[in-house]
Amino acid sequence: MFKKLRNRFLILNLLIISVVMLFSFASIYLVTYKSIYDDINAELHKVSEFYRKPGKSSVQLQPRTDLEYDVNPSLQRAASFSISTDEQWNIISIISLFDMDGELYLNSYKAVLSQDKGAGQFKLDDRHWAYVVQPIFGGYSITFIDITSQQSYLTNLVYTFLVAALVMLIIIFFISSFFANRSIKPVKEAFDKQKQFIADASHELKTPLAVINTNVDVLLSNNEDTIENQSKWLHYIKSECERMTKLTYDLLYLAQMDYSDTKMIFTGFNISEAIENAILTMEAVLYENQISLNYEIEPSLTVSGNKEQIRQVVMILLDNALKYTNPKGAIDISVKKRSNDIVLSVTNTGDGISEEHIERIFDRFYRTDKSRTRKYGGYGLGLAIAKVIVEQHNGRIYAKSILNKNTTFYVELPMTSNQ
Repeated sequence: MFKKLRNRFLILNLLIISVVMLFSFASIYLVTYKSIYDDINAELHKVSEFYRKPGKSSVQLQPRTDLEYDVNPSLQRAASFSISTDEQWNIISIISLFDMDGELYLNSYKAVLSQDKGAGQFKLDDRHWAYVVQPIFGGYSITFIDITSQQSYLTNLVYTFLVAALVMLIIIFFISSFFANRSIKPVKEAFDKQKQFIADASHELKTPLAVINTNVDVLLSNNEDTIENQSKWLHYIKSECERMTKLTYDLLYLAQMDYSDTKMIFTGFNISEAIENAILTMEAVLYENQISLNYEIEPSLTVSGNKEQIRQVVMILLDNALKYTNPKGAIDISVKKRSNDIVLSVTNTGDGISEEHIERIFDRFYRTDKSRTRKYGGYGLGLAIAKVIVEQHNGRIYAKSILNKNTTFYVELPMTSNQ
């Protein structure tokens, strides 16, 4: 699909550029063509006036080199001659300032008669000629001028345009291919992530549904038993329903965060107090798991945002630290002011996170250790939610880890201006 999209992009791009080049080259050619032929027509009339002056010698169909003339040097750039006829188009005289074959005069004369036009062009012996017919007393004067150089210039101009267009299209093809690949890459990545997201969500929903279905079958197979005796199966169903409810809530929350155009209303609040309250709610759980907790919170720090969402971020980071802290390990929390930011760091001892996973831990459904995740629950959405919330607060969240030692999550939020 993406290959076809890239090819369509390339074809459309090359087509548009080809049309633009064709229009540009055609415009240049037409302007040049008109300029050259305006010069040719002007020179034809000058030469015609010159040949119609009295005192010009007739060559009588024979080449001559001993003619006397006082033509302007600008008119000597191309070969020219003139044929005078009577009213019945019979040749009376031929006047030329150049040494040319007599057959050329006759063939040129025949070419003019065959075209039967007042002005035009023709080709003889690989030479291009332009002519103009003007009435004179008792007949007509036909003036010819050699335009081979001008015609060659126009022909070379066309070939130059074709070569330039071909070279440009080849260069543009490779440039367009490069940018097409770069343009499609994020689209492809987003599409792949969306596919993976749907696959992961389906997989996560499939497991509790299977458990619920199995337990319902057990209940149906013992439909005469009391509810008290079958309460175990009902508790299993309720537990899985609660897991599905949480998963559905998290998915809807992420979808709303991603696609909602509604701007959230932020207010200033004491983040030091909010983080301390979140920590206090987790103290009992940490104590039960024999994990020591140390925290250092700089007082009276304020940020502009949503207090409940920031509290949710803290709870996600604490829950994540609790899951991955080694037995009798420690969790250290720090909240400090640094430059124009407030930095929250949550460090837990444990196995740490390898470099290959550290950049992906904020991806949805991504889990570094699926066996431990199954043990402690969760779907791999917590850190993704935390990242979305922090980014909505114009902040940054990232992690650093030392294998077999510790892992630290950092949240940087901009301070309010009154601090």
